[in-house]
Amino acid sequence: MPNRTPLFDAHLAANGKIVDFAGWEMPINYGSQIKEHEAVRGDAGMFDVSHMTAVDVRGEKATAFLQHLIANDVAKLGFDGKALYSGMLNEAGGVVDDLIVYRTSWGYRVVINAGTTAKDLEWMGKHAAAFHVELTPRRDLAMIAVQGPNAIAKAKAAKPEIAALIDSLAVFVGLPHGEWFVARTGYTGEDGLEITMPAAEAIPFWNQLVAAGVAPCGLGARDTLRLEAGMNLYGNEMDDSVSPLAAGMGWTVAWEPTDRKFVGRSVIEAEKAERSAGKAGLLKQVGLVFEGKGVLRSHMKVVADSGEGEITSGTFSPSLQVSIAMARVPLAVKVGDTVQVDVRGTLQPARVVKMPFVRNGKKVFE
Repeated sequence: MPNRTPLFDAHLAANGKIVDFAGWEMPINYGSQIKEHEAVRGDAGMFDVSHMTAVDVRGEKATAFLQHLIANDVAKLGFDGKALYSGMLNEAGGVVDDLIVYRTSWGYRVVINAGTTAKDLEWMGKHAAAFHVELTPRRDLAMIAVQGPNAIAKAKAAKPEIAALIDSLAVFVGLPHGEWFVARTGYTGEDGLEITMPAAEAIPFWNQLVAAGVAPCGLGARDTLRLEAGMNLYGNEMDDSVSPLAAGMGWTVAWEPTDRKFVGRSVIEAEKAERSAGKAGLLKQVGLVFEGKGVLRSHMKVVADSGEGEITSGTFSPSLQVSIAMARVPLAVKVGDTVQVDVRGTLQPARVVKMPFVRNGKKVFE
């Protein structure tokens, strides 16, 4: 039986086209994926992200637990509310999940992906025992992401009582307001907020946002927006068999201090050395721009002089009006190179670019 978020009835009322997503009944769009994409790039749109799971971590050794569990270092979080992005790795250096961690006054809040929640909780629980920490999945909550150049202003108009808190937030900071939690984070390449609230208050707030002029947006627009922003999707860009270094997540690995022995460190540390030496067979993440006929899609083969790779995510970019993709290719491939992509059985040229493709509504690659 598929799961439903607290906002399911609001999706039906707005004529959302419901599909199965990681075991959840979620809207793919409300009529036009393109219009929803454009609303976020040009004004303000909102997404139900209540299928993701917030896990509260408490205990005297909560910091030590997370320093062991994830590749980034929560000791870098210098004040309550500060957040970081990280991979949670297995012993082989693969990515169990990618997540956001917020430092709070009572410990930490970790936000994990919907499709990996069960295995994540099992993995976290396995490691939590040694640190005597308490893990609390917050299934009593809902989460709405409000994104776009006018998202913050419209969120404040919809909920004036959190306006002062919103004004206080720097990017990648989240703070509580009673039972609510407001974070200046997102998955679209635009400024905006991810707002968590008690489940019973989700539909009233959703309706307030609609009244303030925020467009409901579905999973389709969320995917084209995140791809334009060069943001990874679990199961595409990385999984249990892909290292963070191959998935373009090297910047999320905190190598200092050298004595912090997080799970998977020894494996990806050895891989890092092999990459520095240019070892054959290793892959890295790049962006591709394709101006030919057809659309780049995941699993298409990429051919370079130095070997073969694969597209991990591809789409037609509504903002750029060309096809774009994220791909894993041999280390020797450089920005500015041309590679060949197998598009319906024919090798066609695509240009290698540095991601992101779009940020704050603007093309950013050369």
